[in-house]
Formats: sequence, C-alpha cells, structure tokens
Amino acid sequence: MKQILEEEEQAQHWSLIYEELELLKTKPQKHHLIFCVQLKYYKYYGAFPENEKDISEIPLQYISEQLDISDDIFSYEWESRTARRHRQEILTFLKIRKLDSIDRAKLISWLTDEIFPKGIPPTETFDHILDWLHQNKIQRLTAFQIEKIIIASYSKFRKVLFGKITKGVCEDSRSIIDNCLEDKTESINFSFLKSDPGRVSLDSVLKEIEKLEFISLLKIPSKQLDSLNPKIMNDIKSRVFSETAWEIKRHPPAIRYALMSVFFYTRRSEIIDGLIELLIQIIHRLSVKAEKKVFKVLMQDFRKVYGKNTLLGRIAEASLNNPDSSVKEVVYPIVGVQTLSNLVKEYKSSGKGYQKEIHKKIRSSYGSHYRRMVPKILSSITFCSNNIMHQPILDALRLLENHKNSNIQYYYFSDSIPINGIVRPKDYEIIIETDDKGEKRINRINYEICVLQALREKLRCKEIWVQGADKYRNPDQDLPQDFNTNREFYYKDLGITQDIREFIDTIKENMYQALNSLNKSIPDNKKLRLLPNNKNHISLSPLTEQAEPSNINKLKGQIQTVWPMTNLLDILKEADMRIGFTDCFKTQRSSERLNRDELQKRLLLALYGLGTNTGLKRISAGRHGVNYKELLHVRKFYIYKTALREGIGKVANAIFKIRNPTIWGEGTTACASDSKKFGSWDQNLMTEWHIRYGGRGVMIYWHVEKKSTCIYSQLKRCSSSEVASMIEGVLRHCTEMSIDKQYVDTHGQSEVAFAFSYLLGFNLMPRLKNIAKQKLYIPDIGLADNFQNLSPILTRPINWELIAQQYDQMVQYTTSLKQGTADPEAILRRFTKGNITHPTYKALSELGKAIKTIFLCEYLEKEELRREIHEGLNVVENWNSANSFIFFGKGGEVATNRLEDQELSVLSLHLVQICLVYVNTLMIQQMVSAEEWKNVLTQEDYRALSPLIYAHVNPYGVFELNMNERLSITGS
Repeated sequence: MKQILEEEEQAQHWSLIYEELELLKTKPQKHHLIFCVQLKYYKYYGAFPENEKDISEIPLQYISEQLDISDDIFSYEWESRTARRHRQEILTFLKIRKLDSIDRAKLISWLTDEIFPKGIPPTETFDHILDWLHQNKIQRLTAFQIEKIIIASYSKFRKVLFGKITKGVCEDSRSIIDNCLEDKTESINFSFLKSDPGRVSLDSVLKEIEKLEFISLLKIPSKQLDSLNPKIMNDIKSRVFSETAWEIKRHPPAIRYALMSVFFYTRRSEIIDGLIELLIQIIHRLSVKAEKKVFKVLMQDFRKVYGKNTLLGRIAEASLNNPDSSVKEVVYPIVGVQTLSNLVKEYKSSGKGYQKEIHKKIRSSYGSHYRRMVPKILSSITFCSNNIMHQPILDALRLLENHKNSNIQYYYFSDSIPINGIVRPKDYEIIIETDDKGEKRINRINYEICVLQALREKLRCKEIWVQGADKYRNPDQDLPQDFNTNREFYYKDLGITQDIREFIDTIKENMYQALNSLNKSIPDNKKLRLLPNNKNHISLSPLTEQAEPSNINKLKGQIQTVWPMTNLLDILKEADMRIGFTDCFKTQRSSERLNRDELQKRLLLALYGLGTNTGLKRISAGRHGVNYKELLHVRKFYIYKTALREGIGKVANAIFKIRNPTIWGEGTTACASDSKKFGSWDQNLMTEWHIRYGGRGVMIYWHVEKKSTCIYSQLKRCSSSEVASMIEGVLRHCTEMSIDKQYVDTHGQSEVAFAFSYLLGFNLMPRLKNIAKQKLYIPDIGLADNFQNLSPILTRPINWELIAQQYDQMVQYTTSLKQGTADPEAILRRFTKGNITHPTYKALSELGKAIKTIFLCEYLEKEELRREIHEGLNVVENWNSANSFIFFGKGGEVATNRLEDQELSVLSLHLVQICLVYVNTLMIQQMVSAEEWKNVLTQEDYRALSPLIYAHVNPYGVFELNMNERLSITGS
C-alpha cells in the first residue's frame, strides 16, 4: 500500500466525515476502526484490502486518532460473515453498483475509442479498467471477468481498425497485393519485400530501389495510417513478418488488405532508411578504398627521410657557394641519389599529389561502377532541408537529375552550377578545368563525386532529410509537436525551472563551490599533481589496492558442492517456475490454441536455443519430445522483441524483490554501461568493421546495475554512438529501478552527453582515459585568480548567453528524448562535430562543459568517487565475460543476416543470463543464511560478492554414451 506521508493528503483522503461516522452506530466498538479503514481504503483505491498487511501504519494511526481508539486490527477475521456484511454496507453507502449490460457496453466503447488507439496493449489495460470502474462507481470485477472484457474490446477495436484501413485500399492496389502474395519467383514477391538489405554494394542499392518502386505503385490509405499510433503499427508489422504469404492469404479480405497496407506503409520508410544507409556507406567506402590502394602502392618502396631541415641547409649553402656548378657536382656529394629519390616519394605521399592520386581512384571506381545508382536514387528519393544554407546541395541534386540522360562530360559556369557549399576550395583544381579556348569548365564526374560527399555529410547530421523516411525524416518531427501549448508540463516533467536566470545561477554556484573545494584540497591531496610545464597537466596516482576477500572462493566451492554442474536449462526453468516470465509471451495471432503448459516447455527450449546460440535444430535433438517444427512455430509466433523485453523486466524486478538487504545492501540507483563486440555474418547493414577491436561484427550495449543485474540491452553497429545507447538505456529500461548515477567509460561520454544527463536528471560519471589532458572551465570572467592552485588546468569562462538563447530548444530536444518521440541516436546525430555550427549544439556543448567541470572537480578531489566508478565498470566487464560462457554456440558468432533474428538472439542471451543471476542470488542467500556461514563473511567478502558466477553451471546439456549402440553405416 502506498505510504501516505503528507498532512494535506491525509486530511483530504483519510479524514472521516459526519455521514461516515453515523454508520458506526450499528456496530460494536471493536469493529469501528477496521470498518472506517476499509471505507476510506475503498474510496481511495477502488478496492478493499485483502488483509492487515495491505494497510499502512500511517493512515491506520491517523484514523484511530480520529476515533480515539487503539489501532489494533489484528483480531479482525477478514473472511468472516461479518467482514462480508461490512464490505456490502460500504458498497451500498458509496452507491457502488454491479456492472450491467449498459455499463459493459460503455466500458468496451471506452477501451476501443480511448485506450487501444493510444497504443496501450491489452496486457497493460487491467489497471486502466480498474480506474474506470472506480471513477464510475462500479464494483470491482474478477480477473477472469476483466480478461473477457479485454478480449472482446480488443477484438472489436481490431475489427473496426482493419475495416477502416481496408476501405481505403482501391481495387488496383488489392490486385497488386494479391499478386505479391502469390510468392512467385519471377516477380517481386512477399518474401523479397520482407528481406533486409544485403551488404554494402551497388547490387543491394538496386534491389532496395526495386522494392521502393514497387511499393510506390500502391495507393494505400496514408491518411488513416498517418494517425495510427506507432506501437499499433509495429505490432501489426511484427505479425505480418511472422507469417508466410500462404498464411496471410488465408485471412479474410478485411484483415488481409489491412495487414498488408500497414506492412507496405512501414516497409517503405524502412527501405528508404536502408537506401540512405547504403548511400552513406558507399560514398564513404569510395574514399576509404581509394586511400588504401594509393597507400599500398606508395608504401611498397617508401622510406622516410629524417633530418630534412639539416639536409636542406647544407644543400642551400653548397648551392650559394657554387652557383655555376651542376647539380651532380654540388648536391650529390651532400645527398645521395637514393636519399633524393626517397624525398620525392615522401613528398608525393603527403602533399597535393597524394590527394590527386586518391581522387583518381575514387573517380575510376565511381565512374565505372557506382555511378549507375545515382539516377535511380535521385528519381526514387526526395531530399529536403530546413536550412537555406544547404540549398546549393539540393540545387546540385536537381541538376544531376535533370542531366541524368545527358552524355555531356562538362558543365560550364554559364549554366549556373552551384559550387559554394559543395566543392571544398582545395578541390577546385580537380573539379575546374580549362578548355582549348581558355574557358573554365567543370568536370561532370568529379563534380558528382563532390556533390555526393557533401550530401553524405549533411545527411549524417540531418541537415538534409528525406521524405518518407523514419530515421532520416524531418528533424522537426523529432520534437514534441505540442511543446508550445504544454511547455509548463514538459518543464515540470523534467524537473527543471522555466526561469533561465535561476537555471544558470544554480549551475554557476555549483561550479564555484566545486572549483573552490578542489582548489582548497590541492595542497593536501597526495594522489593528485598538477604539472604546469608538462604536455599532460594532470597526474593521478593509481587507486590503492583493496584487501583481498578471504572467503569468496570457499563460498563458491560450497555452491559447487551443493549444486554441482547444474544445467543452464534447469536454471532457466527454475526461474520461470518462480517468476512466470513465459506468461509475457503471447501469440501474435488473433487466437491461441496451444496448451499453456506445453507452450511453456517449448518456450523454454526455444529461448535456451536462441540465448546460447546453439539453434533450434540442435535443441530439438534432445529427449524432451519437442521437434524442430514445433520449436520453429513457437519462435515465429511467440518470441518477439516486446515479449522478450517484458520478460527481462519481470526477471529483473523479481531479483530486486528477493534480495536480502543484509547480504546485498539496500537498493541501488547506480548503473554501469558498456559495449561488447560479437562476431556476425556480414551480408547486412548492421555488421561493420570495428576500428579498435578489429574484425567484422556488431556491438551489444549493456546496462548493468551494481549487483550484476542487467536492466537493458541494445544491438548496435560498431560505429554507433555509445552516448545515444547510454541515454536510451537510462530512459527505456523496463524495470522498477530508478537510475540516479550512470557509470561509463571514455567512449560513453561527451560534452553533449553531460548536458543531456543534467537536463534528464541523472549524474553521468565516466572513467576518463584521457584524464591527463582535461581542462576546467570557470563560471565567470575574473574568477581565475580565486583558484590559484588550479591555474595549470583552468581555461576560459562558460558562454552563459549562448545557453540562455537556446535554453528552450535544449529543453525541447531533451523532452523528445524522454517522451520517446524519436530515437536517441537520431536526435544526437544532429549534435556531432560535423554540425558544429548548429546553435543548439553550441549551447549544449557549453552546458556540458559546465557540468563536466563540476564532475571533474569531484573526480579529481575524491578517490572514493574514482573507486566507485571503477567498481561499477568492473561489474559490467564481468557481465561481458559471462556472455562468452553462455553464448557459446556457433563460435559465439551472431549467425544470421536478418536484423530481427540478430535482435532476438541478443535479447534471449540477456534473458538467459539474467535468469542465471536470479537463481544464483537465491543459492547464495541460502548458503549465507545457513548456520555454518553465519558471521563468517567479512566486509571485504560482501563487497566482492557477485551473483554472476558460473563455475557450478553446465551450459552444454547432457552427454550420453551407450556402448551397445552403433551408427547405421554400411560397409567395412
């Protein structure tokens, strides 16, 4: 029961009025208190308490003081006839009636008109129904009755929705859809349209354009679909993806055409996004491959020449002394032929000659191969911009499209060719040539390359956007559209003031206090040295080594003795028996026919196969009576992202609930995040080459709290922003945990990240690899003299005026992050160094510098903070190490090219590993609570205690050897 603490709330909801006191006249005094408590409880919650445990002490004491009697209610018999009579009398007094047919119809209409259109799934409508019953003074229904109403109303909602969508599909479009569902190989079929883009290549671009052209032929009801909630859209799309063409054809026309309309509507955006990704990566690849080829040729016989200044001086001196002599007589005695040859090669490898060679390679590759894609892309995609500064790029794209069928090799300046903002000044001599008449002209192919390179840069930061896209849509759509009308609500939701002066003054004061505290601590801080004459101004001593835990290994050994080689599948089963996370997996079809017990068994086997990467075929070979087709059916219709995330959240919340505070400490609000690289197949857009780790693969970004419970996971590209992943995990995790501190490594922080974390209300705490080069900003001009001990690392004041000018815009972007109107990576894509002129980016950077300064002051001053961050990140490193133990199948490689399958593998791994943490928590608590372990563990043991251990676990299954059986192989 909610704790009612505020006096105003107590007086409003728990004060007894005259009419209520009149009811006590017919009851003995021993029942006065419990009767009044039940009465006020029902008025507040719309339900009766089941027993005394549901009643908080504070309202109980508050009511007992009003009645001037003892607050003892433990003698009350809650299931007695008297108790039932009391509850009925309360219902009569409050005029609470039973649900009749009229009320039922109103409730169903309310659900179909108000609740389901908002994207609220049936599984989350239970509490909404209870609130509606309470507000309409209707007696609470049983869970079974509510379930029936939910099923009936959701079925009605789907029927009405599908009918509206189907009504907008014309006959020609219906005919095209039917032909598509025939799934014939000679035409564009359903399977082809569902497929993800292949690896980065011209062939992939042409295939995606072919899909887009086909969808453009359809006239789907865009008006109805534009207003449809994205969650509903994703649910329908997920259902379509889970079915084959044959299964979709079996649906009635009203359902079939509605499903396919939503599929084509969402697929169009995905295909456009995929095309843009391919375009960006192909343009980048042109430059990278050209550089590699040129570099390889130059390095074959490249020898660096040292002491060039000395050689130049000696050659100059000799030349002046012998002006009439030949080069051979004067220069060769000083510098040999080989040295001069090396000097020439070094010059060619670093100057304009090197850049020209690279451009030749780019031109060759583009002109002979990739140029074919440009006309098709320009005719299929519409590029736009909200900034007039980037209009030249759009004009250039229109120029290319207008001349796509022309064979001219050159443009002339008389044709009004846009140059500024497209061609870099250093590339002018490559682009601009002079003809035989001395007239300047522009090389067409070279110009096209420059246009595409400029387009790539502006697409990446969304200064140029694409019509019909999702990730690359109009950036104004990323912001909440009702911000101006609901500004007060959004500011309050973020917990920040609308008064910019108050906002700035608070940060200034915090900065001054942090700088002042660090300045005073410098003389006595033996761990920190500031070096004024060094390149690296900050020197921090390593953390002091902590005492070794003496009993942890003994405890682990005891666990292995009690539960030796426990099967990982049994651990998954035990977690489900206790928590029931498989209840989160509902069918994506309209009905469910499988027996729930049989479904639970199949779900556990399928999740184990996906989470360990062994695959469903190998799992089906076990002696459990479930074959491959049955597992595949469960995988197709029951295992999807939403269900997995819900199941993970349920397990995480169960861990928080069962933890013994005496062993694990009180609930934490700190979380650490980091990524781990997994190898993966490369015929897809997700897989990339990792610059730091090498090799092709994907990244999984984990959010793990301090006691090894992972609350969120994401599949990302190797080049994805870790800052965006960090923010998404803090905002989107499905657990009851509230994050106040977020530990990250160097790649998970930036000045923009500090700004957003402050506005979102959590503390970003990075472990900085480049701590030696960090600088501290000062709050105002003239304050540097107040911090003399910090002078080697002090820099300029913060530009508060810029923050004040862009304050509202910063809050808008922060609101869009919190409300989920756009993906964090799509928003942060605008605030990168490639878009440094954006005013909001400048303001966020200034705010981030101020917040980072406050953090750095505390980080440098306090060793305990540095240790706290280090310990938090060690937890996520431990989680990463366990991934390889669990995800052992197929060499630990994500062995699929389908994005959906990749994501399911990651989430299944997350679920299996968090179930291991849950069961280990129970095992450790059982061991530590035993008599022999009481008062054995020291403070160091508790500090090092982790539920993420697996020496007692067997992830591989059972190995059987029967010497009496042989393989059926003929021959000797």
